[in-house]
Amino acid sequence: MNTDLKPGQEVDGFRIDELLGQGSSSEVVLAHDPDGLRVVLKLPRDAAVASPKSFDRFRRELQIVARLDHPGIERSIDRRTARSRPYLVMEYVEGETLAARLRRDTRFPVDLAVGFAIQLAEALAYAHEHGVVHRDVKPGNVLVAGGNRLVIMDFGIALLDGARRLTFGLFGDRLGTPDYMSPEQIQGKRGDPRSDIYALGAVLFEMLTGRAPWQGQDSMEVINQHLTAPVPPMADLGVEVPPAVEGIVRRCLRKRPDERYADAASLRHDLEHWQELEPAQFLLAEEPGLAPAEEHLLLLVAGICFAFLAISTLLVTATYLVAHH
Repeated sequence: MNTDLKPGQEVDGFRIDELLGQGSSSEVVLAHDPDGLRVVLKLPRDAAVASPKSFDRFRRELQIVARLDHPGIERSIDRRTARSRPYLVMEYVEGETLAARLRRDTRFPVDLAVGFAIQLAEALAYAHEHGVVHRDVKPGNVLVAGGNRLVIMDFGIALLDGARRLTFGLFGDRLGTPDYMSPEQIQGKRGDPRSDIYALGAVLFEMLTGRAPWQGQDSMEVINQHLTAPVPPMADLGVEVPPAVEGIVRRCLRKRPDERYADAASLRHDLEHWQELEPAQFLLAEEPGLAPAEEHLLLLVAGICFAFLAISTLLVTATYLVAHH
């Protein structure tokens, strides 16, 4: 089964129009359904179907999109039960990604950036209330539709409340995108709604300043800055932002989850009322850095090696005692 579909081909009555995007595990195509409605199909590649972990992730995405129905989240319109291959059927949202909009405009006026952040906070609050954590909130996963309506898409690595873990700590996939990944995800933890709040803070920082909070020569340098570096003052980047708005961003980007907003609804409230907030309430203590990613991995490996040696020693000792008695 090859997913390299060409325009004009059909899949279960869906006529393929064009390729919208592709990655190592799936392709996304624009299509028309048998009634002429424009839809988006997400089809896993052969390797993803053959891999139990990747296919479990795809099936989880099916469960997740089926339970979410919100104007700020790309909707599933999948009504079929019988099909020739696995795929998702999603609504088609005409527009451009927030990443493309940022490439064109560089940064946004405060009111527009805050308005966009309010929409994202509202959609994430809905997802969190329904037991779903996105875990990869970034401009490339947000569509800007007509009327500046934002729509979050791609729940491919989302966490479903109560679902079993598909990867184990740092020995599994490090989930997320470096520029927006929360410290706890970097450290191999599953993440929770506050991880999405961190990512939204990073997106808002970029909408206000024209760049992600931390820059680096490679992904590892950026990742370690999430763990060790303070949030750059926006004034140092040549951008004047109201202190209360910058304070909201900084609270989202606290390295320890319990120092961020407790939930997306609280974040949305402050974004909607930032002009009424006292900047002094955002004077947060300087936070110590967390262990760099390499150090965290080395400590974990060292601990496992120590445990392995200890168990091996006990087994050898036990074998010796049994053999001589």
